[in-house]
Amino acid sequence: MPHRTELYEDAPPACWPIVYSPDYNITFMGLEKLHPFDAGKWGKVINFLKGKLAVDRGWAINVGGGFHHCSSDKGGGFCAYADITLAVKFLFERVQGVSKATIIDLDAHQGNGHERDFMDDHRVYIMDAYNRYIYPGDGFAKRAIKRKVELEWGTEDTEYLQKVQTQVEGALNELKPDIIVYNAGTDILDGDPLGGLAISPQGIVKRDEVVFKAARSRRIPILMVTSGGYQKRTARIIADSILNLHNLGLIDKELVSSGAGNPKVEQMIRDSTKDLTNLSLQ
Repeated sequence: MPHRTELYEDAPPACWPIVYSPDYNITFMGLEKLHPFDAGKWGKVINFLKGKLAVDRGWAINVGGGFHHCSSDKGGGFCAYADITLAVKFLFERVQGVSKATIIDLDAHQGNGHERDFMDDHRVYIMDAYNRYIYPGDGFAKRAIKRKVELEWGTEDTEYLQKVQTQVEGALNELKPDIIVYNAGTDILDGDPLGGLAISPQGIVKRDEVVFKAARSRRIPILMVTSGGYQKRTARIIADSILNLHNLGLIDKELVSSGAGNPKVEQMIRDSTKDLTNLSLQ
């Protein structure tokens, strides 16, 4: 019998499952302004969304998650705790019927943290698309990637979106998981000082649409985390993408009620509104 936990709590029916806390917005005597990462971007995403979203269910987004360089025993690359690993392991332990998970990592950097954690775990299928020339270049972790997409400097929308669509469809056709964890980094944006790719704001919105369409058409629950993004305008892009998903009906509750997915996973998605920063590795 699993031990009791307070990591999840029931969400009021009127709440969208967007996970956010003001504590995400980091300040330290103004020194955060000297760092390329916009430490206050998550609050800006919420401000952009206020008043625009209807009350619907069937998905979850953590606007502060996606620390994919951290493994269960080691931090790295601005990542202090392994939230992706924690989320997947929590589902395996706590939600009956969840025995397979797919991680779709579309941040500009290789997700070596969760890759190291699930290296020999055949329950977890990892797709990772990243700039092959930048941090972390973790050759050992790459062994865990089932579907690897290594991108060149300055990759643009047309090539990128074609590869994402082909590989996402291929990954989900190869193995239908019980849950998808989607790491939707915006450091692929043109001009990002750390990503080295050249994807437009419209390309990022379309990328998220491609992933959600693939998941929802197969009735697979999806948890999205927003990960890296080192320009001020990424907050606006994240908000625009969420609104686009809503406008297309990809995050409406009707999709849940009509779907044939695992009802316990769907319930978990609906109830997962507690800040993941309260988690700690045991």
